[in-house]
Amino acid sequence: MSSSAPVGVFDSGVGGLSVLAELRRELPHEDVLYLGDTAHVPYGDRSEENVIDLTERAVAALEARGVKAVVVACNTAAAFSLSRVRSRFAFPVIGLVPAVKPAAQATRTGRVAVLATPVTLKGQLMRDVIRDHAEPLGVEVTGVVNLKLVPLVEAGQADSPEARAELRATLAPLRDAGVDQLVLGCTHYPFLAPAIRAEFGDTFTLVDSGAGVARHTRRVLEQGQLLNTQTTPGTVTYLVTGSVEAASPVIAALSAAPRTENGHSERHLPAAATLRIESIHT
Repeated sequence: MSSSAPVGVFDSGVGGLSVLAELRRELPHEDVLYLGDTAHVPYGDRSEENVIDLTERAVAALEARGVKAVVVACNTAAAFSLSRVRSRFAFPVIGLVPAVKPAAQATRTGRVAVLATPVTLKGQLMRDVIRDHAEPLGVEVTGVVNLKLVPLVEAGQADSPEARAELRATLAPLRDAGVDQLVLGCTHYPFLAPAIRAEFGDTFTLVDSGAGVARHTRRVLEQGQLLNTQTTPGTVTYLVTGSVEAASPVIAALSAAPRTENGHSERHLPAAATLRIESIHT
């Protein structure tokens, strides 16, 4: 497998762009194929077998494009599909782990919440990380769901009045219960950070998996001698299973927005004018 081959990134829609930003920061010389399954988003209330099938089809489409590794940048897909996908494909497959461990270590109140989809919350992966990293510390973990949030992000309405209203209804009980660490357990949710901060200030420390999965991807590529040795910036090509016309303005807006979490303000995705977005069938 060539080290110059692209890295594949898969999400149910545009949420994985939050992970892509971290990958571009950590691996600026890698070419990336980003596949958003916008024809089938959201995944959060689909059956386990349906999620596995959609994930396998997406990864197979990336394999056909010659990728050297795939990051499953979708918490719902990772919750159910990683073992099946890893057994089927020969290249490395990296998945997201809900960021319960750093949240449990950082909490001052002993109360952590995970904002995620029903599929993610009921998956074995979530149960494992709570058992391994929260329960030994005596940390209480509460799962919370709002199925309206992913469609709002997909529609480019992450900081809209409707999104803020949904966040107030969903997160106010957590604030009142003393939660101080909020795990963003869906890759769409980092795009809600400005709205959350506008409504709740510094009540919650927002924790997501993007930076961690980017560091892990670098380690996996290094171990497999798959790091791209070029010194020029890598390219990003966006593939969507739904309408290119519908997805383009949302991808452009999220790509153009500077990322400010963790003190970073520089842009790591291409400028909107240079976006390459193609249609793909999986």
